[in-house]
Amino acid sequence: MKNLLAVMATVCVSTGAAGEAETSASMSALALGFSEDVTYDPEAYPQVECMALNIYYEARSSNNADQYAVADVVLNRAEDTRYPNTICEVVKDGFKHANGEMKRNKCQFSWYCDGKGDTPTDMESFYKARSIAWDMVMLDSFRGITEGSTHYHTSYVNPIWNKSKSGWSITRVGRIGSHIYYRWN
Repeated sequence: MKNLLAVMATVCVSTGAAGEAETSASMSALALGFSEDVTYDPEAYPQVECMALNIYYEARSSNNADQYAVADVVLNRAEDTRYPNTICEVVKDGFKHANGEMKRNKCQFSWYCDGKGDTPTDMESFYKARSIAWDMVMLDSFRGITEGSTHYHTSYVNPIWNKSKSGWSITRVGRIGSHIYYRWN
């Protein structure tokens, strides 16, 4: 069953009559020995979709290993008692106003509350992110690539949390692509 589900995440991009990209998550199942096409439904897999959006916005221009590593951090957080329990809760974690709306630029992952739209525009990169998200969430591919990291940042910033401070004990694990990864001690 997992192999069938992996196929469901395979997405093809074609060009429509007007020149815009059309998406097709449908794949011929005949080559796989099935009697009908299988289709990936993003609404059926909300945790995969949250992961895909996070990969897309955090690492779409980086290499595959870095994209898998970003996903690994989200999964590590979901398994750590200091963070929310699900992928979507981890991705959407941050400070909220009294009315429940997110405070701008006060999220764990900055893209989620930066005031910009959260609909992907580079569909090829998004489908790649979705495929990586599927691999990580549904198949446990490359799980552990960050050796337990729960934090990362791009190499061109120096956030205050990356230094041990009172009550914190965090260790640099290493660099993958454009991100530097850290874990709790």
